[in-house]
Amino acid sequence: MNNIKVLVTGGAGYKGSYLVEALVSEGYHVTILDNFLYGYESLLGFAANKKISIIKKDIRNIKESDVSSHDIIFHLAAISGYPACEANPHSAQTINVTSTQMLLNYLSNDQILMCASTTSMYGSSGKELDETATPTPVSLYGITSLERETLCMNRPNTIAFRFATIFGTSRRMRRDLLLNDFAYKAVTERSLVLYDYHSKRTFLHVRDAIEAYMMAARNPEQMVDGIFNVGANSMNFSKLAIAEKISEHIKLDIIKSNLEDPDRRDFIINFDKISALGFSPKYSIDHGIEELLRLYSWYRDNSLFRTI
Repeated sequence: MNNIKVLVTGGAGYKGSYLVEALVSEGYHVTILDNFLYGYESLLGFAANKKISIIKKDIRNIKESDVSSHDIIFHLAAISGYPACEANPHSAQTINVTSTQMLLNYLSNDQILMCASTTSMYGSSGKELDETATPTPVSLYGITSLERETLCMNRPNTIAFRFATIFGTSRRMRRDLLLNDFAYKAVTERSLVLYDYHSKRTFLHVRDAIEAYMMAARNPEQMVDGIFNVGANSMNFSKLAIAEKISEHIKLDIIKSNLEDPDRRDFIINFDKISALGFSPKYSIDHGIEELLRLYSWYRDNSLFRTI
């Protein structure tokens, strides 16, 4: 029986709700800290599970008693994505950075911290980048993510995950993610307007992101004190390539705009470091497109912005 106690901040979110499911299925005792700003539905299925405890609290009000008894802390709570950070700049700073420092103040060096980060901080270099590259964020999301990660990596027993752009269905959907948004517009508008359509970024299914977390939870000693790009070298695509892949599944117009994308990212990410540990994503872009098109054939999301 697994007696490890885990805290998941942002545990009701897009990735968090899947992470809780995975942790409980492997016997971990899980505490979720979330303010449930976007509702309770993602966690209702866990309400009767005695291995799950829930703290309804904003991360900005975290206390030492919320974290002191846990062996592993997955820190997912954040304002995530370019649109949400630009719409809520003060919250992006206080939640992504200030609250992270508060959390760190309450941790002992023996506790393991898993820090959710992003490849968005690499900016628009147009080059192939690994973890040794100097991040050059071009948005508030990237800037606050880098500040958050830097704070976390200044303590021992920390692992930072720089995730590729996540896609796929979840108990709590996010439409502000590029592939999710493209699939939604393909269904509802039958057209895609592409800005900086040749710019490249890298992609990862949400369930593969959870597997990276679980790999670290099972064998943290091989990853502690490290930063890892999380994705696959085969999953680097331009916006145009993604749109064309969607068009193979549903008829739509692809419009190439000459205007620049305000969230301009253009890079190819190298994932050799985490691949060497055995990480290999299972879900392809085509799989994600198919499941998203099935979802959006009946589902309409009335709220654009989501936390991690």
